[in-house]
This record gives sequence, structure tokens and C-alpha cells, in this order.
Amino acid sequence: MKKDFTNQILDTLRSSGSKGFTARELCDKLRVKRQYREEFFLSLHKLVKNGTVREKKGRYRANKPEKLITAKIISIKEGFGFAGSDELERDIFIPGRALQGAMPGDTVLIRKTQGRGELPEGEVVRISVQSEQPFSGVFRKQGGRCEIVPDSGSKIPVKVAPADALGARDGDKVLAHVTSRGNSHFTHKAAVTEVFGKATSAAACSEAILAASGITKQFSDEVLKFADHISSKGITDKDMQSRLDLRYDLIFTIDGADTKDIDDAVSLEKHEDGWHLGVHIADVSHYVRPNTPLDVEAFERGTSVYYANSVVPMLPPALSNGICSLNPQEDRLAFSALLSLDKTGKLIGYRFEKSIIRSRVKGVYSEINQILSNTADDTIMEKYDGLIKSICDMRELAGILSKRRMSRGGLNLQSTESKILVGGDGRAEEIVERVQGVSEGIIEEFMLTANEAAASLAMERMIPFVYRVHEHPSPEKIENLCTLLDALAVDCSELKKHISSGALARILNAVNGTELQLLVNNQILRSMAKAKYSEVNKGHFGLVLENYAHFTSPIRRYPDLTIHRIMTSLLSGMDDTRLKRKYGNFVKISSEQSSNREQRAMTVERDCEDCYKAEYMTRHIGECFDGVITSVTSHGIYVELSNTIEGMIRIDSLPQGNYDYDGMVELVETSSNTRYRVGKLVRVQVAGADVSAGNIDFVLAQ
Repeated sequence: MKKDFTNQILDTLRSSGSKGFTARELCDKLRVKRQYREEFFLSLHKLVKNGTVREKKGRYRANKPEKLITAKIISIKEGFGFAGSDELERDIFIPGRALQGAMPGDTVLIRKTQGRGELPEGEVVRISVQSEQPFSGVFRKQGGRCEIVPDSGSKIPVKVAPADALGARDGDKVLAHVTSRGNSHFTHKAAVTEVFGKATSAAACSEAILAASGITKQFSDEVLKFADHISSKGITDKDMQSRLDLRYDLIFTIDGADTKDIDDAVSLEKHEDGWHLGVHIADVSHYVRPNTPLDVEAFERGTSVYYANSVVPMLPPALSNGICSLNPQEDRLAFSALLSLDKTGKLIGYRFEKSIIRSRVKGVYSEINQILSNTADDTIMEKYDGLIKSICDMRELAGILSKRRMSRGGLNLQSTESKILVGGDGRAEEIVERVQGVSEGIIEEFMLTANEAAASLAMERMIPFVYRVHEHPSPEKIENLCTLLDALAVDCSELKKHISSGALARILNAVNGTELQLLVNNQILRSMAKAKYSEVNKGHFGLVLENYAHFTSPIRRYPDLTIHRIMTSLLSGMDDTRLKRKYGNFVKISSEQSSNREQRAMTVERDCEDCYKAEYMTRHIGECFDGVITSVTSHGIYVELSNTIEGMIRIDSLPQGNYDYDGMVELVETSSNTRYRVGKLVRVQVAGADVSAGNIDFVLAQ
């Protein structure tokens, strides 16, 4: 049995004061038996290595205890890394030499050091908990030498023994884990755990991104059997008891043509004094009960993940595409938000009911947009027979709601979304901008209204809840924004006096249609706080709402499922005391998990789509395109094409000269005064595309 002498050595050295001991004196002092001397010297060596003990001229002394910061390694780049924790206001920059071989996910003790830049700087004293998080990368094999170049991190190749390569070939995308830690990233060793295929395939790279992020596409047999059992039972007479029967109301869904997990349907009645809007949401909480295998899996996943032509669902298909999905002409259990609005679109009343509905038709955005633009053919008109008046009324109400939202100062920030069309060979065939039409706007406004009503109910009854919050931007970010606006001669005097969504909206309106529109839009976007989930209602800055939650997508979002459960308990008559006892702690746990999983999903979706965009551009190397500068850095400029694909013009590929970066939005070649500013139109040539990294390189077209 091995012995650890760490504590005994420390106690002895601390009691010796400044005198210290030689290794032999320490060994004698502690009466270390001969068979344990190797363990003794190993313990002493570790104490010196982690900085707890210092050695000088053969004598060992205990260092004075210092305040070390416990943090987690967030990311590692080439030559440096970052660590952070909830206790730190800002992440700590760590130079590569001071990382001590730490990997992303490691829990480390950090000593703060004198920084050279604006960020706080530190060095890793020791790694207290080694992460077992796998990493993805590209496998390289030259002769008998095998290594993996990590996708993220230091990019320093990690050695792999041929026996641990799992049959990977040169250029394959792989998943691996570190099997042996060295004192630096150069001396780590790893083993391949999964091979996905060639790194030139976006599909293979996406599989690796999912795996490295801990997202599992497959469900366990236990979860699948549980879901199949629930689905096979269908809707029973018991399920229908005490439900509001809305099967004969004019209710239908509006979604994308390829949507299979349909979780919302709508209905509308127009009256002389206003509107009765129905937002009917799949009653997922009826099927996914707390602490069942389905619930445990849904909580772990947190959200569905969508990229290219693929989806990793939060719930098994038997539920997400089956018994929970509001498929047309099928009876479905729903949770209905029945909302009353006056002529101006003001929410004047609401009630929530467990219901049973039957959607008349699976509405498709593009088809309804054609109806509303009077371009629909006879086939489409026949499909929506009996619904045309309702669709037109919905357009009218959505317009009123949108106007009302904008009048209270709601932000209408622009951001581009991509639609990736994948061919039969699994490769990106076409990439276009996803355009929001009138019908998409209808559903957005109706869902916003239902979400506001759900949060208002929670605040009215003061019950535990999961809110969707968007806090005010920090004063520091607004100060930086105002500095830029002043430099652009854009009036921001109102914003300086009071940070409000309305002030920002008026700035956007002032530059709308000018060459400054994109620049100002992007800078305001960067100034915003991130929306998140919270058990404490902090309002929603961007929507200018005091109360807001996510109620409308329980098939694909766990926070929605959480509040459905709480509202179900409320409707069943559970009193406030029991509600708080049952859900008071859980809403905190659900909020944190939901926020974390949302952030993970957003990162994965973006990274996967970048791979598909790079794959698409490999077929266009050497071709020229028109684009617009979207951001500027000290090392180059980013240009976005009309199809949403973004690439970088590296500074070393620009015409030779001396370039000055203003730290915000412009790169200037000082001798010629050539300016590259956000919003400027440029013509570029595709110079290269790295599918594995999801990067595209442009150069200025001649």
C-alpha cells in the first residue's frame, strides 16, 4: 500500500521556520522506513512542483500560505488560455508557459501575476481536478508516428501510440481522451475513442463537434422503451377527463415545411371590442413526468439541437414527432393560453386550460405567405379552404402587436440566419439567407404574447417559476458604444442620460437606410447582455416587458416543460405553500441547467454550420463575390456574402503597407489612407476553406 507524506512534510517544515531541512534530515525527522522512501521523495517533489515548498541549496522550506484562486480552464488557444469562475468578474488570461499543461475543463489553482494588458493575468500553480472531457481533432499519421491536432486548444499535436489509434487513417476526424498528462501540452498522450470519417466532410466534423460537447444523438434503450410505451397507449378516456374540448374550433399550426416536432397551434376570433387569441401548446408535461427516465434524459439534454438538415431532439421521436406533436387531423392533448386583447393589442385578460385539440391543417410558412401576397395557386387555396379569413385576421392582429411592441421601445436588431440545403450525398448543396416572411412574424408575435401571459400569471400568484430574463446592458458597454456613436456623429445624448431600449431603438431608426446601419446595429448587438433563464424575474430589456417566460416550446426546451408542470399543479388546486415546497429549489436548478444547455447548443449549432459553409465554399475556390465588412480586428477583416457565408481577409494578405486598427470598427492603411470600415462593400476572392476548422479565407479581388 502506497503512503502519502504530504501533510507530514508540510507540518514539519512549517514548524521549522526559516531554517528548513535537507531531504535526509526530513526523512530522519519523520522516521521514514526504507520501503517507503520512494513515496516520501515523490511527495516532496510534488510539493516543490506545485509551489507549496521551495528548495534552495539543498534545503527545503515551506512557502507562506497565499491566496490562490480556484477556477476552471475555459479555453486554450495557441500560446495562451483563459480561466474563469462565478466568483471572478472577468476571466483570467494565462500565458502558455504558465498553463502547466492544463486542459479545458480542468479545475486549477491560480496565482495572480502582474499583467501586461487590460485583462487580469495569472499562472497555474497546480491542477486540482483533471477533466476527463474528450476532445476532437484531426488524426495525422506519418510513417510510424501518430498524433492528433486538436480542433480547439493549443493546436499542439498530441501523441498517440499506434495501438491506441483505433484504426484511424491520416486526415480522419476523431474523438480522443488524454491518457497521460505531462508537464506541458507537448508531452501529453492520448487515445482515439471514435473515428467519424474524413475531416473534409462537414457531416463527419459535425458528429465530432457533438461528441466533444457531450451531446448524444442516440437515446438509451430504457428511454426509448419508456417513450414507445407512452406513445402506444395513445389518448385514453382518462386523459381526456376535465379537459376543455376544442377539437371543433378553428385551430391550426404554422411551421416550416420540414418541421416534424410541432409544439404550437393558434386560433383567433375577432370581435367589435378586440380579439380572442388562442395559443395551444403540446401538453408534454402530461407525458414526461418528474424523475422518470424521460425526464432525466430531457433535463440532461436541456434543449433540442438543430443544424443543417439534422436535429438532435430533447425527447425521443415517438414523443417529439409522435404523440406530443400537434399533427393535423389527429386528437392531441394541449395546454391552451386563452388570451383577450383590446383593439390596440393590449393584453387585458388571460386564462390557461388543459385542453384537447385537433389541428385542421399543417400550415406552412411559405404557403401562407403566398396566400397573404395573393400569389397562391389553386392547390394551396384548396388546402386552406375555410381558414383564409382567419389567416388574414391573424396578419392584422400581428401587425397591431408588432406596432405596439415597437412603440414601447422594443429593439428590432438585425441578424442574419442561414438555411443550409444538403444534397443526397450529405454535402452542402446550397446556402441561402433565411428570410422571415409575414407568417413567421405572425407566429412570433403570438408566441410573445402567450409567453408574457404565462409570466404575468406567475407574478400575479407569486409562485416559483422559470423566467426568461434579459438584463440592462452594463454601463461600461454603453459608454463604449457612446464613444463610437460620438465618433460617427450619431446623436446619443438620450442614451447617455438614461439607458433604455427606447433610446437604442431611436438610434437605430436614425441610421436606418444609411451606410452606418450595419455598423451601429452590430455594435448595439455587442452591447447587449445575454438573455438567460432565472428563477428571479428581472424583466426583458429587449422586449420592454416586465414579465416574460418561455411557455411555447416544451417539446424542444426544458424550461418550458418546467413551467408547464408548475402551472399544471396550480390549475389542479395546489396551494402556494405546497407549490413553493415542491418547486422552490427546482426552479433554480432548472434555470441554471437550461441556460447552460442553451449556450452549449448555440455554440454547437454555430460550429456545425461553419463546417457546412466551409464545405460549400471548397467548390468555389478562386471565384469572386461581393460582400460587406461585418467586423474588423487587428489581424484582419471579416466579410459576409449575400448568402450569409462569412470569411476573413487576413492582414498579411492585404496590400503591403502600415495598418492602424482603431480598436473598434476600422482598419486604415496610413500611407494611402485606404479605409476598411464595418459596413463597407468589398469584392473578394475565395482563397481557401478549411472544413474541419470551419474557416474560410478571402483575399481582395483584383
